Amino acid sequence: MDKFKFVRNGMIRLPPGFRFQPTDEELVFQYLRCKVFSCPLPASIIPEINVCMYDPWDLPGNLEQERYFFSNKESKYRNGNRANRVTSSGYWKATGADKKIVSSRRNHIVGKKKTLVFYRGKSPHVSKTDWVMHEYCLVNAETTASIHATENALTPKGNWVLCRVFSKKRSGKMNEEIVVNYNSIKVNNNANPASSSSSCSSSSGITEVTSPSEECGEEISSCPKF
Repeated sequence: MDKFKFVRNGMIRLPPGFRFQPTDEELVFQYLRCKVFSCPLPASIIPEINVCMYDPWDLPGNLEQERYFFSNKESKYRNGNRANRVTSSGYWKATGADKKIVSSRRNHIVGKKKTLVFYRGKSPHVSKTDWVMHEYCLVNAETTASIHATENALTPKGNWVLCRVFSKKRSGKMNEEIVVNYNSIKVNNNANPASSSSSCSSSSGITEVTSPSEECGEEISSCPKF
């Protein structure tokens, strides 16, 4: 049984003050690996959905935040391995080289991250949007022996992928708001230095939460070890 359940009606519902901000390694090692091998998840926080059945703005969740989904890869052709990433209004197109996700504990490759950008319309009348998706996949245990493995040697494991969907425009706006808030705090502290130390210790708006890798540092015995 999963430790915590935070998904309701296909959407992430966290208590006020909590944020889900996993690293690439945590997403692959703690969540996707457990999903592929049907092991207990650290928390039921990532819903299952066929991402390419929806346009990015129609996916469940808060459009102002990063959204995470488990999705099954659907082949574009019956006898091929090429993924189908076409939606009703456009398509996802891969950009750049895949990033290797390396385990910090064993210095092995545990997965890959593919970056995709959403294009609206159909060829030749398409327009690039601000929507971005990071698609994580697990790689076969045989390929985790060396971080110098070639791209062709990294064979995906299972049909499950983990997707992080966000808008660059909205992400940039959120970062600007964080900088503005931080600068205002600095100004207030400089204006009233006597209260700066007490304001830090008495703040109740920030809660330190143990990361998945710290909370679940022990190996899950029923899952293959990397």
